[in-house]
Amino acid sequence: MGKEGTKKNPVTKSMLGTALTYAVNQEKWLGNVFLDGRLELSNNRAERSVRPFAVGRKNWLFCNTPNGADASAAIYSLVETAKANHLRPFRYFLYLLENLPEGAAIEECLPWNPRVQAQCK
Repeated sequence: MGKEGTKKNPVTKSMLGTALTYAVNQEKWLGNVFLDGRLELSNNRAERSVRPFAVGRKNWLFCNTPNGADASAAIYSLVETAKANHLRPFRYFLYLLENLPEGAAIEECLPWNPRVQAQCK
């Protein structure tokens, strides 16, 4: 060890040392996961949901305008929301395209609605 009162970290410049320093510096925020059971310890779920967009980046060439990007974002959001609610995206789109033009309320078309769940799984 060193002199009393001084802390020495032999791995300060290593990846482990960097990770430990970060964790210690973020201790206040990292502790929140223990205060609220809804919080997750990692962001793996978010990373997995964004992965298809990163992998298919070159396929989305039609997004070369702001309107194309807005349309893509809306579609991707619907697909990922359907997946997160254990729905089949195609069936969910079909449900939306059949019910919204008929004047269905938005609340009736949300993916967690029991009727939607029953028809789109």
